[in-house]
Amino acid sequence: MIQLHHLNHSRSQRIIWMLEELELNYEITAHQRDADTGLAPEGLKKVHPLGKAPVLIDGELKLAESGAIIDYLAQGYGSQLLPDKHSTAWWDYVYWLHYAEGSLMPPLVMRLVFDKIKDAPMPFFVRPLINKIVAGVDKAFLHQQIHTQLNFVADHLSCNEWLVGESFGAADIQMSFPLEAAMYRTAWADRYPRIKTYVEQLQARPAYRRALAKGGDYRYGPKT
Repeated sequence: MIQLHHLNHSRSQRIIWMLEELELNYEITAHQRDADTGLAPEGLKKVHPLGKAPVLIDGELKLAESGAIIDYLAQGYGSQLLPDKHSTAWWDYVYWLHYAEGSLMPPLVMRLVFDKIKDAPMPFFVRPLINKIVAGVDKAFLHQQIHTQLNFVADHLSCNEWLVGESFGAADIQMSFPLEAAMYRTAWADRYPRIKTYVEQLQARPAYRRALAKGGDYRYGPKT
């Protein structure tokens, strides 16, 4: 049986969703973030040297990285979530599979890190300098990078119901996490209504709802 090492509030939530879409039998080993640091527990390093989730175990195969796991499951168990390998849509799938973590996620992570820096305890006389540095990087680089990426996604979705072709597929699952994280910010959700609608469309799927119930705490799920 497939085993999934899952971390709350993390990318691995979309792997549970993928498994539910494919209606596969699987077991979840749940790991909880440290309440103080928000980091993954040290115990995950016993599963994979990097100590991160998700990690999928299928027989003798142990596989990390969300994109690799999504692709493995899609090609091995769920061809209905993939375009024809001999079509141009196949390379659209490959593009979005890599774009999610390669282009979209890095500036979002940097934004999160900067937010944590601003909120971190520090001597009062240091805070103005730190805030100035963070604001300068944001203005010169980060703000533009994030909105370039989100504008790109919004433009694509303005002409397409799904990311690849005319039907829901594995690329949509892979892209869900960075877009959910982005739409978690109310100001960005208001600025990009098409992305917000798309995310709500993903979150309305029955398999997504089942995965949410099985995965436990997930910060970026539907707002109630």
